[in-house]
This record gives sequence, structure tokens and C-alpha cells, in this order.
Amino acid sequence: MSYDETVMKDLLRIIPQKGKVEWIGIRSEKKEELSVVESVKVEKETGLEGDHFKGSSSGKRQVTLIQQEHLNAVSSILRKKRIDPKLTRRNIVVSGINLLSLKQHQFRIGSVILETTGICAPCNRMEENLGAGGYNAMRGHGGITATVIEEGEIKLGDIIELI
Repeated sequence: MSYDETVMKDLLRIIPQKGKVEWIGIRSEKKEELSVVESVKVEKETGLEGDHFKGSSSGKRQVTLIQQEHLNAVSSILRKKRIDPKLTRRNIVVSGINLLSLKQHQFRIGSVILETTGICAPCNRMEENLGAGGYNAMRGHGGITATVIEEGEIKLGDIIELI
């Protein structure tokens, strides 16, 4: 391994920023509106209690997360004052940490440990939910998907950090 590769590997493991949970939403049925909650129980095998993805077969999309900073970018692109997180269909909005930096890592939110499983790409519902151009405005800003490694509870204000 070259010096540059070693330096890059080290940089990818260092994330000093800590984020904060700003919003939590669950949807009991597919295509239902999300219900805003202050906390949610998180189970290892099934994900967020009360969410329709609970018990999904692959487990790769047990939890979806998006950055508040990306919601701000999308609202700017669409020339809107703000984007209601419900419209993005994501479970958790965080601020203060780059979610993409958590790729291939485990991270903690409150007492819960999650592991990134992929990018949460926008779906065609973004056109319907955000208006004309919503799909393309969300591209690159859709957040991440994660699976549950250690269960517990996630609450508003919890810290999100690399472990």
C-alpha cells in the first residue's frame, strides 16, 4: 500500500463531527403520510417499530436518514422556503454530520448502532411531493439507508457519531 493510500484510509476513518437528530418520522403503510414522533424503538431484526419497512426481507433499508443541510439545498434548488421532511419519506433528519462520510461504517445514534447499507436515491414520488423538478433536486441529496446492528431507542436531540 502506498503512502497516499494509507493516508486516504486514515482520513476515511476520522470523522470528528457529531450530528444531532432533528426529526423522526414513521409510516405505518406504504404510501401513507409519515407520522412525526419524538422517539422510536429500534429492533435489530425488524427496524423501526411502527414503520412499514419493519420486517423487510433484506434488512438493508430498515432506517433511512437525510441531512437537514441537504433539505436546505433542495429547498433552495426548488425556490421554496423549506421542505417538510415528511415529503422526502425518510425516517430521520440529522444535522451537523456528513452522512455520506459514514459509508461502510457503523455509527451510533443514542443507544442504537446502525450500519450504512447504501444511498437512499429519490423515487418518482418526489415529483408529486415536492413539485416539478423534485426528483432531480433530490438527486445527490437523498441521504442513506442503514441496517440495525444494536437495538435501542432513538430520540429527538440524540447525537449521531462514528464508532
